[in-house]
Amino acid sequence: MKTLRGENIKIICKNRKAFFNFEVDDSFECGIVLLGSEVKSLRNGKANISDSYGKIRKGEIFLIDAHISPYEQSNRQNHDPLRERKLLLHKKEIKRLTGKVTERGFSLIPLKIYFKNGKVKIEMALARGKKNYDKRESIKKKEQRRELERLVKFRNQER
Repeated sequence: MKTLRGENIKIICKNRKAFFNFEVDDSFECGIVLLGSEVKSLRNGKANISDSYGKIRKGEIFLIDAHISPYEQSNRQNHDPLRERKLLLHKKEIKRLTGKVTERGFSLIPLKIYFKNGKVKIEMALARGKKNYDKRESIKKKEQRRELERLVKFRNQER
C-alpha cells in the first residue's frame, strides 16, 4: 500500500504497453461502475487492461475490452469478464474529452486500475498513437539509456 497525501493506494494492474504504443498527452482519474463480484476479483488482482480503450457514447464514457476475471467463489450471479463498464466523470470533463477525441484524433486509453481509500479508480489518458518509426526511436533511446547505466555501474565497480 502506497500512501500519497493521506490516501491509501493499492495498484491492481498497469497497462505497460500504453507508453510504448501511444504518446500520452494528459491523464485523469475517474471512477468505474462495477458489480460486487468484479470488485472481489480485483481485490485478488485478476484484471487485464492491456488491449482496452475508452469510448464516448451519448454523453457517457465506457471502458471496452477490459478483462476482469470471474470471481471463483461466486455462484450463478458471476459477471461477464469482457462487459462494457461505465466510467464516472463530471459532465464538464466529459465534454472536454469529447471535443479532444473527435477533433484532434486522440484516443482514450487506461493506464492503471487501483484502489484509493477502498474505492476502485482507473487512470485514463488522452493519447495519440505512435507510428512505427516513433516506436523504433523510443526503443533506440531506451537501449542507449541502458548502455549508459551499464557503463556507469561498471566504472563505479572498478573504484
